[in-house]
Amino acid sequence: MFEAKGLITPVATALTDKEEFNPEMYKEFINHLIDAGVDGIFPLGTNGEFYAFNQEEKLTIIKTAVEAVNGRVPVYAGTGCVTTKETIEFSKKVKDLGVDCLSVISPYFVALSQDDLYEHYSAVAKAVDMPMLLYNIPARTGNNIAVGTVKRLLEFENIIGIKDSSGNFDNILKYIENTEPRIQVLAGSDSLILWTLMAGGTGAISGCSNVFPELMVSIYKYWAAGDIEKANEAQKKIRPFRNVMQMGNPNSVVKLAVNLRGWKIGPARQPSNCTDPKIEEALKKVFEEHYN
Repeated sequence: MFEAKGLITPVATALTDKEEFNPEMYKEFINHLIDAGVDGIFPLGTNGEFYAFNQEEKLTIIKTAVEAVNGRVPVYAGTGCVTTKETIEFSKKVKDLGVDCLSVISPYFVALSQDDLYEHYSAVAKAVDMPMLLYNIPARTGNNIAVGTVKRLLEFENIIGIKDSSGNFDNILKYIENTEPRIQVLAGSDSLILWTLMAGGTGAISGCSNVFPELMVSIYKYWAAGDIEKANEAQKKIRPFRNVMQMGNPNSVVKLAVNLRGWKIGPARQPSNCTDPKIEEALKKVFEEHYN
C-alpha cells in the first residue's frame, strides 16, 4: 500500500507578473524543496491555488511537477472539484500523468449531508483506481467530513488516508482513534504537526514548508528520531510567521513570503493576491526578528 508520510509540500504555483504559469521557475522551486529534504511534492493544493486555474492549466502544472520531481519523491495532486462527475473525469486525466497519489478535497460551496459526501467519495474511489487522500478543510468548503463517513469509506482500499486542515485537534484524534490503522492521517494545519505525529498520524502537508522547508522537515525528522524536545522547539518557531498569515488570505501570504525570501515565484492570482503593504512590512519584521 502507498505510504503517505513525512513532510509534504503543497507547492506554491510559480506565475509570471502577468499571472501566467512559469514552468521554469516552478521546476527550480521544486528542486529547492527537494534539496531541503521534503518527503513529497503536492501540486495544486490550497497553497498551489488550485481554485485559480482552469483544467487545462491544472494538467500542465501537474505534468510539470512530475517532470521536475523525476521520481525522487512521491507526487500528490489535488483533483477535487465541485461535482462528482468533474472530479472523476479530472482524476482520470491526472492518473495518466504519473502522479503517485490523489488528494480529493470535499466539494465546496454546495451544502452537503454526510450521505452526500459518502456517495461522492464512493463514486470517485470506484471510478479511479489509484491511492487517494480525502481532504478536509471545512472553513473553506463549508463541508466537514465526519469520522463516521470516513469509517464508512474504509470499504475502498484505495482510500488510504485523510488530510485534516480543520485546525481542530480533536477532529484529528477522532480520525486516528476511530478508523483502521491503515488509514493515514496527515496534519493540514502547521501548528498541529508534532501533536498529530505523537497521536499516531503519519505526517503533514505543510504550507509553511514553502517558506521554511528545512525547519518544517526538522519537525518530522526530530520526531522520527525520538527527540521530542527539539521537535517541539522547531514546532514553536513557526508561530510568529503563522500569526502574520492571519492578516490576509493565508496561502497568498505564504506566496508573498516565498518571494520575500528570494524565490521569485510571482504573484497569486487576483483577487487573492497579497498587496497590503502592512502584511509585507509585518513579514519583513518577523523574518528579521525570528528567522535570520
